[in-house]
Amino acid sequence: MDSKTKNISGSLCPAMASADILGDKWTLLLLREMFLGTTRFGGFQKAIPRMSPSILSKRLKTLEAAEIIIRKSAPTSQAADYKLTRSGRELGPIVENMAIWGMRWRKRSIAAQDCDVGGFMWDFHRTLNTEGLPDGETVILVQISDRTDLNTWWVIANGESVDLCPTDPGHDVDVYLTATLANLVALWLGDVGVREAVEAKTVFLDGPRHLTNIAQDWMAQSPLVAVKPAEFQQRK
Repeated sequence: MDSKTKNISGSLCPAMASADILGDKWTLLLLREMFLGTTRFGGFQKAIPRMSPSILSKRLKTLEAAEIIIRKSAPTSQAADYKLTRSGRELGPIVENMAIWGMRWRKRSIAAQDCDVGGFMWDFHRTLNTEGLPDGETVILVQISDRTDLNTWWVIANGESVDLCPTDPGHDVDVYLTATLANLVALWLGDVGVREAVEAKTVFLDGPRHLTNIAQDWMAQSPLVAVKPAEFQQRK
């Protein structure tokens, strides 16, 4: 704990010292992004769009003061890179286990939450399985049918590189993927399979057969899709 941080609880428990820094949703989301490879202020803003610039700046400074991250000026630009220290890297398994616990015991409430479409699409595009796509560029137009704004997203895959555009980049579209946000989230979380969703007409795919017939091979999915929810009767 930072020596300047007041011990409000009066407890000497080390877990409380950790909670003083980590017990905040924005801090956990920020650390999650760093473990996923995001290092710059602009990248954090794209991945966590509901986090205001002032809150983001404050949380970065808090983590820097706690020696969990360091700020390094980029040699080729005015932007700075934020890197994890040894202390910060040790938080990786903690954040991962919190995510696993949430998927196992709180998955229903996760799916029911008011999901930010921008943050979700950022997760969606970076979890696209590019190994299931043919060589060269593939453009997937994701249309979120129950949104009146931010309802059209272009996912551009080329090799291992995947870009996300909220405005038309001018590329020819290969596959159209249409669904409500809730049904798209369910697909990403693994609550429903691609074929099942298409047959139930909760998800619509339009494009050449060589892409639509193997959609289950390239469709984006949560890295924690293998974590199954605990049965209610098992809870104690």
